[in-house]
Formats: sequence, C-alpha cells, structure tokens
Amino acid sequence: MSVQIARIGGETAEQYSADIVGGKAANQARMAALGLPVPPAFVLPISLCAATVNGEASAAQDLAAALAEGIQFLEKTTGKKFGDRRRPLLVSVRSGAARSMPGMLDTVLNVGCSLPAVHGLVRMTGHPRFGNDCRRRFLESYGTVVLGIDRTEFANTRDALVAAEHVGSEAALDCDAIEHLAAAYERVIEDDGRVLSDDPTEHLISAAQAVFRSWMSDRAGTYRRLQHLEDLQGTAVTVQAMVFGNAGGSSGAGVAFSRDPSSGVATPVIDVLFDSQGEDVVSGDHNPETENALAVSLPQAANDLRAALRRLEDEFADVQDVEFTIENGKLWMLQTRAAKRTPRAALRLAIDFVKEGRISAAEGLSRLDGVDLRALVNKRLVIAAQPIGHGTCASSGVAVGRAAFDSDSAARFAAGGDPVIFSPSRHHDRGRRGLRYGGRNRHRRRRTHRACRIGREADGQALYRRLHGAVDWTGRPRRAACRDGDRRRRLAFDRRRSRRDLSRPRRCGHRAAGSRIGGGRALARRGGVRWRSNRRVTTGAAPLPRSGGFRPFSGSDRRAAASAEYSRAD
Repeated sequence: MSVQIARIGGETAEQYSADIVGGKAANQARMAALGLPVPPAFVLPISLCAATVNGEASAAQDLAAALAEGIQFLEKTTGKKFGDRRRPLLVSVRSGAARSMPGMLDTVLNVGCSLPAVHGLVRMTGHPRFGNDCRRRFLESYGTVVLGIDRTEFANTRDALVAAEHVGSEAALDCDAIEHLAAAYERVIEDDGRVLSDDPTEHLISAAQAVFRSWMSDRAGTYRRLQHLEDLQGTAVTVQAMVFGNAGGSSGAGVAFSRDPSSGVATPVIDVLFDSQGEDVVSGDHNPETENALAVSLPQAANDLRAALRRLEDEFADVQDVEFTIENGKLWMLQTRAAKRTPRAALRLAIDFVKEGRISAAEGLSRLDGVDLRALVNKRLVIAAQPIGHGTCASSGVAVGRAAFDSDSAARFAAGGDPVIFSPSRHHDRGRRGLRYGGRNRHRRRRTHRACRIGREADGQALYRRLHGAVDWTGRPRRAACRDGDRRRRLAFDRRRSRRDLSRPRRCGHRAAGSRIGGGRALARRGGVRWRSNRRVTTGAAPLPRSGGFRPFSGSDRRAAASAEYSRAD
C-alpha cells in the first residue's frame, strides 16, 4: 500500500483526524494552526501499524519510503540535515493512538545522534557537554526500546559513575564525565552482544518499528482492557524535530496543567526541570521546580506558557495537560491533551465550566459519566501510632493492602482476593498490570511521573511516591518495612486533609508535602486501620497472619492488634 504522511508545522496548517494520525498528532496540528510554537513534525498513520506488526511484505518498504519523504520535509523546514557533521537534525520518534495512553507505548529520543552528529552539535553550540549528553540519552533510549536491553544495565552504569564522581545525579556530571558515560553506554550495548551501527537512517527505521511493536506489549494491552479501548486499531508514529531542554541553564522541559487536576482549583500547575529533556520530567526521577522558579529564571517563557494554557483551554473547552520544552529561552509546545483528574476534581471542573459558559449543562453531566460518587467521600485514617514513612500524594483517598514489588506479584495477590499496594522499584515499573490495584507507591517518583497522571482518574485509588525509609525496594525487609508477599505485612496510605476545609490540602512543613498537586502528607501504616469518612468513623480491617484475609474489628481489639503487629515487626 502507499503511505501518505501528515505534515505538521512549517507552512502548513492542515487539520487531521485523530482516527488517522492519533490524538497526539491531531492536537499538535491544532496547536500549530492556533499559531502556538510547535516543532515541525510528520506522522506515519495508524493504518501502517497493523501492517508493520503483522509483518506484511510491503510494510517495511512503505515505512522506509515514508520516513525518507518525511525527513526531507523536516530538513527543508528546519534548515538542518539528518545526521550531518555541521548542522545535524535530531528527531524524536513518538507513539500516538487515537485515545490518550500516557506511558503505555514507547518513545525513542535524540534519533540521529550518531558520532558525526555529536561533532555537529558541538560545532553549532560550542557546548561539548550538550553534544555528549544527547549521545548518551540516545544510546539509553535506543538500547532499551529498540534493542531490548534491560534499563537497569544503563541505570547501574550511570549510578556507578555518579558515585565515582561524588555528585548527586547525572545532571551534576561535568563534560568529561558525560563523555565517559556515553562511552560506557556503548560498552553496555556491546556487552549485550549487539552491534550498533552509525547509520542514522537505520536507527530511524528501527525506532519507528519498535514504537509500532509497543502497541502489542503487555502493558499497552492491559491498559486498553482496563480503559475499554479494545476497539482502537493501533498507534500512529510521530517523527518530530528535536528541541533541546538540555541546551543550558536557559533551557528546560516540563509539564503544565491549565487547572489543578487533583482539586479542580482554577490555577495553573506548572513543573519544570532546567537543563533537562522531557523524559527527565515524566520519568519522575528528578524533583521539578515550580512556576515561581520559571518566572524568576525565564519570565518571558513563563508568560508565554500561561498565555498558551489559556488559549488551549479556550480552544478545547477542557482542562489541558501540556508538555513543553524551552530551548535557549524560547518556548516550544510538544503536546496537549485533556488532563486526567481525580473524581473530586472532575465534579468541581464540570460545575465551573458550566458556570463559566464554556460548556452546556448536558455536556457537564456527560463528563461525570463513570465517576464513582463514593470516591467523592473524604476518607482519612484515624492514626493510632506513628507512621512508618512519609511521602507526597498525587491523588486523594485511602488505600490498604499487601505490598507487591512487581506486577507479577501484584497479579498473583489480587487473584487470591487480596487488596494490593503496588510498589515497584525505581527501575522496574514498566509492567503496567499493577495499574488496576488499590494503591500504588512509587519509589523516588515525583508528581510528574506518568503513573501519577494515570492514577488521578482511577476511582477509589490513592497513589503516592517518595515514601522515605519505609520499604527496601529490593524486597528485603527493613525495620518497619515489609517483604513482598508476607501476609503479616499490610500497608495503608492516607492523604491527610485539614478538618476545617476539606477542599484544600493541609500545609505541612515537609517541602514535598506542600506541593500543589495532591498536597498534604502521605502516611504509610501497617496492620489494622480504620478511617474517618467525613465525620463518621468507619471500621477498617485487621490482618490475619496466615489466611491473608480481612475481618472487621473495633475498639480495644484494634489497638491490641496494631500493637502486636508493630511488636512483631520491630
């Protein structure tokens, strides 16, 4: 079949259907038509996904031809050349189904960053660290997504170098160290028995094929089942000119919401990481700065972003979740979509949008379809003893269950009838089967993590991360911790709110606890719990050491059970 690519940016303002190019690309085209700064891109349609996944004879040839045509468009639009030694063009290769599936499909960044291109980046910018940083990012992204190398291999290599250099993270590594890190990543690929060519066109074709194949991954299939998206036909692939948030101190990447997706308050929520790329933000490995830091460092970019958020909310008549990059002070809009939101926020937003005349009353009611009204009841734990850890929360609610450290364990516990707290380790959280369970704790993750965005719309779920000192993420027990699968160990999470005003998060001294998304402080507890529902106290459940089941209890029995449980753990 002949593949017709869709073009975004440049001199074109054509609009496309999400059923053809995916929701992400369709919204990019709308942003470009509004005059917002969108990097030029081209899109391989959804129809090519099934042909590629099924291995049709003509698919590979059609893919190569479409990519060649698209690269010519990007080269003409940007004035750069793919893989060039002087003015290299680098691209991102992203997925895009007709409906948003955040974090479920794969992305490959910095494609085209061959060794000659590294020299070209240095020549263009006079910034050797920037060129080598793009190279090491490409090697990690390509190695994990395309070559299938375990991401922990790269993470362990990075952590070892960071420790040897006595710095806090890879962001603090100097030029020489970043160059050594890129060389170490190449050795990781070689040690896995892979041969990485230096042909950027080969890298591009392989990256597009890998993104198409991610449609058939377990996590993507599970997400489609849970969200009732089985009728989707596949994913498009968007190839977009890279803009670089890691180009220096006046650059950065971030995410923004036109209104608070946790509470529904009509205030933008903006998180930004300076001298970083977008993957640093959505991975949740780094603590982002707030809008105030952006306004102080790059006031023009901050003003442009606020104006863009207002423009997009007016255009889409809904709360927008935006990803952006700032390159040398210039704002670039990478994508926008309807924001995932908590049930409490969904109610408030529907009412506010109707009052503001943005949507009709009927449309407001339709946006509440599927919202569990029971999730609007404010629940909180009645604390009987000291919590074992603190964290920040991405959504409100209470969750109680057995701690599971990988998706296989979570599935096994749930099949046995147990409630589950899904607590994957830092580098092993790509298995998305854990999304269905009652609570999730993300080790070292921040509120910009993809799972935080997904969890906000999940009824009855509380999602937390950065639970300090509570769990050994290798699965080994610590004091006041829990083993994977130990039936005597149960965790409870609660986002505490002020009793005076249940609509606002309580301010705490802990800096992370004062964040605007979620707010409050997440408390981790073991054993039997009870929670307060508005002003009524509702009985929780006591742990049964051997059966793993739950039984009701109250009063002195609760205190005795909790005391005995803490004694056994300590």
